[in-house]
Amino acid sequence: MKKPTVYDCPVIELPELKDSEADIISIRGRADIPFEIKRVFYSYNIPDAKTRGAHAHTECHQLLIAAGGSYEVELDDGENKSTVLLDNPCRGLHILPGIWASERGFSEGAICLVLASHGYDESDYIRDYQEFLKFIKD
Repeated sequence: MKKPTVYDCPVIELPELKDSEADIISIRGRADIPFEIKRVFYSYNIPDAKTRGAHAHTECHQLLIAAGGSYEVELDDGENKSTVLLDNPCRGLHILPGIWASERGFSEGAICLVLASHGYDESDYIRDYQEFLKFIKD
């Protein structure tokens, strides 16, 4: 299997529906995004100086969406880094397993919505950067 790079993490345009009263985003796993959704969570009331995430997954795919406000996601594959601004609820960033991701620069009212391909499993997380570097070399 090819080792993923930061360039393999696309921003996905999400299907937007409009009616007379609101804009609506409806996301279907495997139809609108490339994985089945097994878990949904979100963070809010995040201080702008706070960094969140700072981990990689061994198996779990994630789609990050700025459901409110904006924030940046720094991606790291051990060789390359890339920063993506999420500031539109119609766009989501697909983070593949084996990519280190950190969220920062949260605006006031930012909501970080995460759709995940797996349920919570602590053993799927790599929280130490040196362990991440060892993982991607194997």
